[in-house]
Order: sequence, then structure tokens, then C-alpha cells
Amino acid sequence: MTNLDIPVTTLDGRATTLGDLLQGRSALVVNVASKCGLTPQYTGLVRLQDTFAPRGFTVIGVPCNQFMGQEPGTADEIQEFCSVTYGVDFPLLEKADVNGDDRHPLYRALVGDGEDIKWNFEKFTVNAGGEVTARFAPQIEPESAEVVAAIEKNL
Repeated sequence: MTNLDIPVTTLDGRATTLGDLLQGRSALVVNVASKCGLTPQYTGLVRLQDTFAPRGFTVIGVPCNQFMGQEPGTADEIQEFCSVTYGVDFPLLEKADVNGDDRHPLYRALVGDGEDIKWNFEKFTVNAGGEVTARFAPQIEPESAEVVAAIEKNL
């Protein structure tokens, strides 16, 4: 089994795999939350999607409520907030745990032997083969030079 075989479920309840979600594209996978001080990073994530999608890239948002309950909403509430407030048009997955015993298999693969996720909006670049190529702390802005360079390297 490769990372592309990892089962994921979209925010609207559709079961799929990371490979089917990527469809040969590279990605920036981000654990997101709608009630966090870093929530305005959605703006940069949307701009990355708009800029790089034509070149074979996608952002993938993974709502997570493990950090001070900052993603309390239902799937419908999360979808509405993201689309109305930020114009999110990239894939969002169902709410998932990114740390602990119930860590989602996607995050087991992303983190590997590394440290736990520190907070909302931690970012991972993933190449089209599903391999993690870089990891960025939550405070690193999506459009920072280092994130953009990591995305460019995967294209």
C-alpha cells in the first residue's frame, strides 16, 4: 500500500482515496479550523489554488477540532463558512483527528516518525506520487517564499 491508497472521505461524505483526490496532481495538505487566529490563512490557500491549479496542483483542507475546539461545526457549517467567507473551491475532507490514538491514516502518513501536529494550519507539500516533500509550521503563511518554492519543486 502506498500513500495514494489511503482512504479519505470528502466533507460531503464521498469515500475516496488520496490518489483519486490528487488525480496526478501535487498538493498542499493543511489541517484547517474556522475559529482560529490563523483562519485568515484561507485567503492565501485560495490564492495558491487559483495560481497553481492550472499547473497540476491542489490544496486539500482537513478540518480538525483537536486544538481548543476551534472547528466545532458540522460538515454543512464548515462548507458554508469556507465557501461564503473565503471562496474556498479546493477539496475539503471530513473532520479528522491529526494527533493521538485516533489520528487519521492520512496524518499517520504525513507525520511519519516526526513530531505531532502543533496547531491548526500546519502544512505539508505532497508530490503527485503521494510522498511528503516538505512540512511547514502553522505560522508560516501559505504564500511565503518557502511554501511557494516547495510547491514549485513538485510541479
